[in-house]
Amino acid sequence: MLALLLSFGAHAANPYKKFTERLPFAMSEVKAPKIPSRQVLLTDFGAIGNGQTLCTDAFAQAIEALSAKGGGRLVVPRGVWLTGPIVLKSNINLHIEKGGVILFAADETLYPLIKTSFEGLDTRRCQSPLSANGAENIAVTGEGVIDGNGQYWRPLKREKVTENQWKTFTSVKGGVFKSPKLWYPSEGYAKGDNAADMNVPRNMRTEDDWNSVKRFLRPVMVSLVNCKNVLLQGIIFQNSPAWNLHPLMCENIIIDDVLVRNPSYAQNGDALDLESCKNALIVNSRFDAGDDGICIKSGKDADGRKRGRPCENVVVDGCTVFAGHGGFVVGSEMSGGVKNILVTNCQFLGTDVGLRFKSTRGRGGIVENIFIDGISMNDIKNDAIIFNMYYGGKSVAEAKADGDKPNNQDLKPVDETTPIFRHIDIRNVVCNGAGRAMSFNGLPEMPIDGINLQDIQIIAQEGMEFNNSKNITKSNVNVVVRK
Repeated sequence: MLALLLSFGAHAANPYKKFTERLPFAMSEVKAPKIPSRQVLLTDFGAIGNGQTLCTDAFAQAIEALSAKGGGRLVVPRGVWLTGPIVLKSNINLHIEKGGVILFAADETLYPLIKTSFEGLDTRRCQSPLSANGAENIAVTGEGVIDGNGQYWRPLKREKVTENQWKTFTSVKGGVFKSPKLWYPSEGYAKGDNAADMNVPRNMRTEDDWNSVKRFLRPVMVSLVNCKNVLLQGIIFQNSPAWNLHPLMCENIIIDDVLVRNPSYAQNGDALDLESCKNALIVNSRFDAGDDGICIKSGKDADGRKRGRPCENVVVDGCTVFAGHGGFVVGSEMSGGVKNILVTNCQFLGTDVGLRFKSTRGRGGIVENIFIDGISMNDIKNDAIIFNMYYGGKSVAEAKADGDKPNNQDLKPVDETTPIFRHIDIRNVVCNGAGRAMSFNGLPEMPIDGINLQDIQIIAQEGMEFNNSKNITKSNVNVVVRK
C-alpha cells in the first residue's frame, strides 16, 4: 500500500499541532495534506530546463498523469523551467528541488482571461501563473524558486527606483508614459487604468473590451481558490505580476518556511493576502514586498458581504516582514469579517507601518478577536500601530505626503456598510524607532471599540493619537518621543 503522507511520515506526530494548542479561541488542529508517495520527473514528459524552451505542456501532462493514478509528487529538478500557467489538481505535490527555478513566461497570450476575484471584487483577470480551484490535498514544496516575471506586467513610478532602473525598465518596447513620473508596460495597460476603479476596470461590456486591456489585468502569481488541505513549504516565491500568494476561500492551509519577495517598487506587490480562509497557519516564514506583508482580507463592499465568508482561525507565528507598507495588516477589504487571529513571535524590520488595520465606509464587516502578542519592530517609517477607518487606497506615507486629512467629525448613518473594529488585544510589543507610536482614527458613528494595549515600549518621533475610539485600556505602555 502506498504511503499517504509527505516526508513527515505516516505515523509521525503532527509537527503543526503545537500552533493550535492553548489559543485564546477555539481552532481545529491543522495537518499537512495526505498525498500519495509515487512521483514522476518533469523531464519524463519532455521538459528542458534551459530557460528558453517552453515547458507548459510538460507540466500539464505530468500533472494529468499523476492525477489519473490518484496523485503524487511532480519533481522539478535543477534548471530553469520556462512555462505558461500551471494548474494543480487534487493530491498533487509540486516539488522543486534545490537549484530548480520555475520561470513563468512574459507573454500575455499564454494567460487567458478568467472569472475571479481581485481586491475583494468579482471581476476578470489573466489566469494566474500557478493556480488551483476546488482542489484537495495539494502542496508546493522543496528548496527551489517560483518566479512570476512580474516586471513584464507591472507599471512603474519614477520615485520608487534609481535613475538606472528607470532608464532600463522604461526602455522596454511597447511601454508608454502616462506622465514623466509614471510608466505603463503597454497601451492596453494605460487604457485599463483609465477605466478602472482601484485596479478593477469598469464598463467592460464585450470580450473585445476585456482583451483590449489585458495587460492591465495582471494576475496574482499563486491563486488557490476553494481548496482544502494545502501546504506551501520551503519555496522562494518571487517577482509576482500583482499579489504574490493569494489563498481565497481555502480551508486547512499551512504556509511554512517560505520566502515571499517582490522588489520594493512593485505596485500591488503584496506578499501574502489570505482572504476568506478558515484554519490557517503562517509560520517560520519571511516576507519582503513592495506592498503589504502579511494581509488578512475577506472581500470588498457588496461583493464581500454577499460572499459572507470571514477570514477566521489564523495563527501567524515566527515570521519576519521586511520592507513593505505593513508588517501585519487587516483590510481594507474585510467586508465578510475577520475573527480569531493570533499573531505572535514576529519581527517587522523597516516596514512603513508595523501593525496596520484599515477600512472605510462602504465596507461593512466586523473585525474582532484579534490577539497580538510578542512583536519586535525596528526602523518603522511611519506608525508602529495604526487603525485607519478612512483608507483611500494610499499607503500611509503617500497619504501623509499628500496632506490627506479626512473629516472624522461628521456622523453618517450606521447600516450594513459600516465597518466595525472591536475586541483587539495587543501586548508585548517593542518598537525601536517609528515615525509615530500609534494612530487611532475611527468613525464618529462607529468608534474603534475595546482595544487592550499592554506591555508596549515604543521609541518614536511622535507620540499617540486617538480619535473616535472608546474602551481603550493601557497597561505599561511607554512611548519615548525622540525628534
